[in-house]
Amino acid sequence: MRQSIMALFLACITATGAWAESVMRMAVTTSFHNSGLADVLVPQIRENLGIDVNLLVVGTGQALRLGRAGDVDAILVHSRSAEEAFVAEGYGPHRREIMYNDFVLVGPEGDPAGIAQTDSAAAALTAVASAGAPFVSRGDDSGTHKKELSLWQAASQDPATFGSWYKAVGAGMGAALNTAAGLDAYIMSDRASWLNFGNKGGLTVLFEGDPILFNQYAYLPVDAQRHPHVKADLARQVENWLTSPGAGALIDGYTIDGEQLFTFNAQPE
Repeated sequence: MRQSIMALFLACITATGAWAESVMRMAVTTSFHNSGLADVLVPQIRENLGIDVNLLVVGTGQALRLGRAGDVDAILVHSRSAEEAFVAEGYGPHRREIMYNDFVLVGPEGDPAGIAQTDSAAAALTAVASAGAPFVSRGDDSGTHKKELSLWQAASQDPATFGSWYKAVGAGMGAALNTAAGLDAYIMSDRASWLNFGNKGGLTVLFEGDPILFNQYAYLPVDAQRHPHVKADLARQVENWLTSPGAGALIDGYTIDGEQLFTFNAQPE
């Protein structure tokens, strides 16, 4: 009996070790998580590869910091300049594009700033600033926040000089959208998060389609030479899966109310 118990104990230890080896940590943006696509892809990765992907849902800036510290095995984010700096500094061996969507400017149906009549994202934001209409910013160093700041710069506007109408909430996309809905305010959102957001209230998409609003998502494994403990093999397997035709079909086929949220654009190596 004692030998049977010991054999069972050793079997459990072995199984636990094997399971731990099949788990990887990936930092992903709140916009990706809020879209609901993670709920489609992560179970399929488990089924196809036997890998459990634990997601750390944070803004792009925090995801990159986790990667620099070696606290995750890979990241999935959407701020190209920051991603390229991550690779150039030696924290990641490469950057691999996976999919894209776009950003939209959302606001009250009455559109007090008149942004629906503008012809560019910069002009739309200038109209908001001129009207002093309530605007909610993520304010969290996320990819969306970085993009918003670049658009204000393109509009020759400086958020540091704005009055109380500009509200930086320091929160993820879902929380920021909830704040905007509660204040009947303007906000910039990625399209996927907006479509999957259930508390739209009186808000609607008022401006879209400017090429500058393009929103690319990329996968970056953490460099195992800098952080030898990272699970580079698992990260590579997940990368190969995410860039495969099977993953592409899932990404392109993910819709809400008949509208496609992402477009797969991974290229073969």
